[in-house]
Amino acid sequence: MNPSPASKPRRWRRALIALVTASVLGAGVWFVWTKYFATPDELARYQFTTVSRGDLEDVVTATGTLQPRDYVDVGAQVSGQLKKIHVEVGSEVKSGDLLAEIDPVVLQTRVDATRAQLRNLRAQLMDREASRTLATTQLQRQRNLMAEDATTTEALQNAEAVLLSAQAQVEALKAQIDQTESNLRADEANLNYARIYAPISGTVVSITARQGQTLIASQQAPVILRIADLSTMTVQTQVSEADVSRLRLDMVAYFTTLGGDGRRWEGKLRKIEPTPVVQNNVVLYNALFDVANPNQALMTQMTAQVFFVVASAKDALLVPMSAIAAGRAERAKARAQGGEARPVGGRQTTATAGAAPAGDTAKTPSATGSGTRRATVKVASADGSLQDRQIEIGVRSRIQAQVLSGLEEGERVVSGMASSDKGVANSTPRRSPRL
Repeated sequence: MNPSPASKPRRWRRALIALVTASVLGAGVWFVWTKYFATPDELARYQFTTVSRGDLEDVVTATGTLQPRDYVDVGAQVSGQLKKIHVEVGSEVKSGDLLAEIDPVVLQTRVDATRAQLRNLRAQLMDREASRTLATTQLQRQRNLMAEDATTTEALQNAEAVLLSAQAQVEALKAQIDQTESNLRADEANLNYARIYAPISGTVVSITARQGQTLIASQQAPVILRIADLSTMTVQTQVSEADVSRLRLDMVAYFTTLGGDGRRWEGKLRKIEPTPVVQNNVVLYNALFDVANPNQALMTQMTAQVFFVVASAKDALLVPMSAIAAGRAERAKARAQGGEARPVGGRQTTATAGAAPAGDTAKTPSATGSGTRRATVKVASADGSLQDRQIEIGVRSRIQAQVLSGLEEGERVVSGMASSDKGVANSTPRRSPRL
């Protein structure tokens, strides 16, 4: 007897329901098995990084500004109206070049008056010298007469007094002449100061006075312009009090500038000023170093991102600091659990009582200046297990550390915990129940 056409859809529907039910049951069995009975993959709990080679620097970072090492603020030594400025900002000048002129009329009249006074005194001196000559002759005549008893003692004494008075007047006029000559030299110097010359060779970087301005130099010399030698620049860097103790004189320093396309300028630390600058309750110390600027690519007041190289390593084995921190965290966890470390990849690691924990670091002297330390990292073995490996590290930055011994290039070390522990439900594997 053939089945009716209406029964075929019902058979297909029952078969589909049975297939879906079997799939759901299979997925549930797989989830329960993997969650409670399957052996978890321990390596999935961690993030790994590969030991590689590269260059490393331990640096102190700071910000600074650029200033010319050698510069002069050119001022006016005399008062008067600024008659002419012969340069402008950016002009290249040589030592001795004329920069500006002050109206010399008043100064010239003083020189002329002093010269006239000097001529008057010299004329008076000639008159007094003539009087002295006459007094000398008269005294000699009185002495001759006295020898012949042809004059009186009083006349001889008067002649001697007249000669002494004439000599005193001559000496007084000579002193006045010396004083007037000194005043003349001062007036002539002031007249020369009306023409202002460049004291050094360099570039005019600023002009603070204006042509026609009246300059008053009675209290302090007014600054007209600044000349700077831009061939050598000084980087004035402000270093925080937390980092200044790591600096030492003659250490290598380099910096970059905004818009410099990553170009580095290098120098050596020349000076650390002992007096700090306090800004918003932050104590900063000025550290200075010089850099050559032959093509004048560096300009005044540029902002510099400065790096003082405390220690460096070239072509060294490198591991991230996160790998060392991960090993330290695991050791701290093991100590908190009573000295027993949980199984990792089938191996048991135990902290020995009375011994220094492997995750702690011990500092020993090092030629790098950064110090040699011991640390423990977790290394992935070829068989898929993890090993605790003690290593020696040298130069360190905030990101990486130099490996001196204990690791090889290409080895994988734990750098942190995975974001999710897929396939790991418990910290220890469970055996499947007997069926």
